Amino acid sequence: MRVWDSKTHSFIVKIWLEETAEEDGKARWRGHVTHVGDEQRRYVETLDDLSAFIGSYLEEMGVRSEPRSRLGRWLNRWTRH
Repeated sequence: MRVWDSKTHSFIVKIWLEETAEEDGKARWRGHVTHVGDEQRRYVETLDDLSAFIGSYLEEMGVRSEPRSRLGRWLNRWTRH
């Protein structure tokens, strides 16, 4: 493994809005995220789930949990557009 490989992570993220008219008429986020390096996949029901999955890889790199909260804020801002 090259040195930069241990400090680089790639993810494939697929998210969509799922309408639930029969329940309350609100749309909900659904999707999955796959880590390219080890092919681990997690199905997500919230953007917090997505942030937690990516954040777990950041923590393994020694990144403190604060950036994970920044990731969550970024995702929330991005999805409002």
